This record gives sequence, structure tokens and C-alpha cells, in this order.
Amino acid sequence: MSTINRLPLLDLSHLHGNPEQRRAFLTSLNEAARDVGFFYLTHHGIPETLQQQLQQQAHAFFALPDAEKQRVAMIHSPHFRGYNRAGAELTRNQPDWREQFDIGAERAALQLTPQDPRWWQLQGPNLWPEAQPALKTTLLAWQQAMTAMAQQLLRAFAEALALAPHTFDALYGEKPNEHIKLIRYPGQSAQGNQQGVGAHKDSGFLSFLLQDEQAGLQVEVAPDRWIDAPPLPGSFVVNIGELLELATNGYLRATVHRVVSPPAGQERLSIAFFLGAQLDAVVPVYQLPAQVARLAQGPTSDPHNPLLRDVGWNYLKGRLRSHPDVAQRYYADVVAKAEHAAY
Repeated sequence: MSTINRLPLLDLSHLHGNPEQRRAFLTSLNEAARDVGFFYLTHHGIPETLQQQLQQQAHAFFALPDAEKQRVAMIHSPHFRGYNRAGAELTRNQPDWREQFDIGAERAALQLTPQDPRWWQLQGPNLWPEAQPALKTTLLAWQQAMTAMAQQLLRAFAEALALAPHTFDALYGEKPNEHIKLIRYPGQSAQGNQQGVGAHKDSGFLSFLLQDEQAGLQVEVAPDRWIDAPPLPGSFVVNIGELLELATNGYLRATVHRVVSPPAGQERLSIAFFLGAQLDAVVPVYQLPAQVARLAQGPTSDPHNPLLRDVGWNYLKGRLRSHPDVAQRYYADVVAKAEHAAY
């Protein structure tokens, strides 16, 4: 039985400190990622003014009239970008009680031929609310800052594993998957369903969560044993995604987590950034040093949602499961083919 009662706390400034601080940081990073798969990260270098602007813009977006939010609803995007009402997204076939706004890397849609993999359709522009032009400026600035910081941390992971610092660079290349979610969890009665978001793992390399003052995030540190990850001012909660678990043959751990709805009359605002690989990447198993490799347990995989090393298919599979309305509108042929293959 796990004895972990709280998440580890890491200070990113120590990565650039003296040699002793750097070694201690890399050791702590390795242990946190292997033992828990979650940790708090402080002194990360993202300006506090930008973080505050982002939270203000998120509040303003969710306060828009529903008609304005529906103008940028995800159903209008074959790239799975835009707004969803509470209950629209599914986790393990159950509705998540959160409203949210998704953006990805701001890139042009591709002109596809019938021979092209359908996951290339995930690349494309975002939907932006005309009623709130400042949201685009703030979100893209935060996305750029977060990508640079996340890549810095990913290179630290490589070094902590005794790999070359730029080992993972080839997987995200020039077009990393840069996904942001603005998330608002409305309060719910204690007698009702408490699923803010259901138990799941993240699919990319690294995830970063900026929380407000309302608790709700929980991490599974052992089978059916959950601990709270309460808000810590000035920090991100960071967790390992399935790409790193795959790439290290299960040495690094992608951990199941969930969010419990706030009490009735309250709300929770969180903003998530996910750094993932470029769509055409294929995840290898990296050759780890013997003393590290012997501790690798192999990646775990849900038989109902198996992991794929082909990044594009893995991302598309996850989006199709989470957003069945968008899937039916733009990917009905892919869904039908998958259903046929299951029988």
C-alpha cells in the first residue's frame, strides 16, 4: 500500500542553480516521476502578470452569454477546438460536469487526399470569440511561454534518465501538440454525481495545471487510494503523460487522476496546458541505462482504450471517444470502421 500522502514539490530554478542544486533537482524529478507521476512545480519562470491576465480572460469568457459561446462551439470545428457545455465531454462514457474551451497550435488546416491519414485533420485553426478579442492574444502568449518552459523540463527529464538532453526533441519537432483547456467546474449538490472530470490518464508528454483557490483535483497513488492535490499559490501541478510512459517502457509513470465537483454555490476555474508530440511521430522505446531499465515495468494500457505508438492515431482515438458529436459530424467513416473492426 502506498504511503504517499502529498505530492512532491520541485523548484525549477534549481535546474539553473549551482551543480549541487542541479543534481538534487534532477534526482527529485526522477523520483517524483517514477514514484507518483505528479508533482508541484514552483519558480517556473512564467510571469505572474501573464498568469493573472489569463485567469481574468478565462473568467470573462465563461461569463459571456451562452449564445456567444455557442458561436465558437466545438461542433463547428473538425479539429476539436472550441467551447463545450457542461456534460458534453465524456470520460469512460460518463459526462464530465465542466464547461470548457479548447485551443491547440494555431496552424492552417491541411488539404487532405483520400490516401492521407485522417489524423492530419486534427491540425487546423482555433475558434475565437469575436466578443472577446483579448482572449486570443493572451492565450497564444501563454501557449508560447508554456511550450518553452515545458520543453526545458522535458530536456531535464532526459538528463535525469541519463539520456542526451535533446533525446525527446525529435518527437515534438517543429510542430508539437500544444493543447490548452480553459475549464470551469460548476458546483454540484453532494447528493448528485460528483464527476467534474472522470478518472483518466493524459496522453501527451507533460501536463501543467494552473489552479484557482478551489480544491478538487485528486491523484490515485495506489489502487483505489486517492490523495488531494490542493491549490498551491505560484505553482503548477505537473503530471506525466502516456507518451513518456511509452517511451521509457513504463519507467516513468502516467498516473490516473480526476476532479471532484465543488460544492453547490461554488465553482472551480483551472487552466491546463498539455505538451505532446507532433502528429506524424512514432514513439520508440528509448534505451535506458541498465540501472534504470531494470526498474521499468512496461507501460500499462486500458484494454478498452489501448495505447498506440502512432501519435496521430492515438490523439484522434482519444478525441473521438471524448466528443462523439464532433466525431459523428466529421469522422463518421472512421467511427464506423472502428465499430466494424470491433465485431
